[in-house]
Amino acid sequence: MSEIQNTVLAKLEQIETRYRQIEEQVSDPAVVKDPTRLVALSKEQGRLRSMVTKYREYRKAATGVEEASQMLQDQTADLDLKEMAREEIEQLTARKEQLLEEMQNTLVMADDLHIDAVIMEIRAGTGGEEAALFARDLYGMYTRYAESRRWKVEQLDFSPSEMGGFREVIFGVKGEGVWAELGYEGGGHRVQRVPETESQGRIHTSAATVAVLAEPEEVDVQIDPDDVIEHVCRSSGPGGQNVNKVSSAIKLEHIPTGITVSMQEEKSQHKNRAKAWRLLRSRLYDLYESQRRAERDSQRKTMIGSGDRSSKIRTYNFPQNRVTDHRINLSLYSLDRILAGDMGELIAAIRDYDLQQRLKNL
Repeated sequence: MSEIQNTVLAKLEQIETRYRQIEEQVSDPAVVKDPTRLVALSKEQGRLRSMVTKYREYRKAATGVEEASQMLQDQTADLDLKEMAREEIEQLTARKEQLLEEMQNTLVMADDLHIDAVIMEIRAGTGGEEAALFARDLYGMYTRYAESRRWKVEQLDFSPSEMGGFREVIFGVKGEGVWAELGYEGGGHRVQRVPETESQGRIHTSAATVAVLAEPEEVDVQIDPDDVIEHVCRSSGPGGQNVNKVSSAIKLEHIPTGITVSMQEEKSQHKNRAKAWRLLRSRLYDLYESQRRAERDSQRKTMIGSGDRSSKIRTYNFPQNRVTDHRINLSLYSLDRILAGDMGELIAAIRDYDLQQRLKNL
């Protein structure tokens, strides 16, 4: 057995020990009376359950292989029993290897798999109106991919450009495995094409940036209301009389970190406030997670969630129908399909590369 597999099994033993501890704690009357603690423990138990179930099946298979091997060594056993033992060893060994690979892959991605909601922010960069149109294209790509995965998309706020693009758009995506797939999209995206505004047919390069923030539940990020200053003002931009004449826009300022968020899309002040708090919670969670990642050994860095807006991660070349992800040196000549939401091959390649890097650094 390899060193990686031994490390995985040791971690799995720790996970099962923790699972047994949680089982005892959720039955404790003191915990039952504390809803916040009970919810947190129940969530942790739910995240660990599948892994523990597989680990217990793995140990059962290992015991079966050991017992069948002893049967083969038994000089008094008849030939039929020994043949059955050989078949059982073959079947159980194959199942053991399958379970170990599944658990190994899940273990290194465990922190990402349980996050089922994200907030994405797309901002037009260099390139003026063409950059805003590209931001709109990226928004369409992500929303169509989300629809194909049956995830729920909710637009939170946007700032339109004159030609129908987005100077900025903020939206939420919810569904199983959202972060584990879209978490790689953060960073700088560049487009090379002939803009709609170009009369000479020349190819221009424009850019947009994408930020992907895991959206935690309230139990995951506690914010002291006294640490937040709320500003109420009138909304700006299109939207009719109510949007511009009623003080419905909300700006929140988190004093300890200096993080500010604004929300004005809704006509309702109450709805804008709720959305602003969601965005603030996500940005604080992202800040805390970034600090936690920075404290880790540099060899344990992962690609997911680490995309800085200033880092160029991908180029979309229209003349060549090409999408190149610079992090893994992958080029796919199916730009039309990818922008239409067919991102599966691209995301799978990035995830597989990231998985292999994590396994090396276990």
